[in-house]
Amino acid sequence: MSEQGTELDGGRIEVRDQVAAEDYAGRSALARDEPQKITSIDSEYLSGKRYDYQEDRSLVEDVDLMAATPGKDINWLEDITLLSEDGVPAVFDRYSNSFLKIYFDIPEGREDELARKVLICHLQSGNSYGIVLKEQHAKFPQPELGSWVEGSRTVGDDWKAPVLEGWEPPLH
Repeated sequence: MSEQGTELDGGRIEVRDQVAAEDYAGRSALARDEPQKITSIDSEYLSGKRYDYQEDRSLVEDVDLMAATPGKDINWLEDITLLSEDGVPAVFDRYSNSFLKIYFDIPEGREDELARKVLICHLQSGNSYGIVLKEQHAKFPQPELGSWVEGSRTVGDDWKAPVLEGWEPPLH
């Protein structure tokens, strides 16, 4: 099956996107009210698109990793390594708990360096889904783009607990 379509795994249907999956008999799995099954979450799934720095190595070559490392915390930088997701090179974005796939050729010996550069571009651009959610969900004041971008605006200084419309607390 195509990567954007469905996969059959031991008779179980796994939906990879918003297209309805069909079982062996051709019936829509979604029509039977089955929940959507997702085997992995990557940044493309969360945002609905790819970013140029995922596809073009020249866009990350000039990233200065030491200058971009929060508080010069080299230990944080050393934790970032090139991984693989769905057979594609990827770096893990812990702020959105998702993989950021890398589609350009990675020369041998530069795997971790380029993974780190792609991740830094992703965080500095504000495209990380975790950063997108900060404005609404940050419970304390913090830089929107973290310590990766000097002068980033502050979010979370006026957080209020969400209220479910029509819900009333039980009487005790």
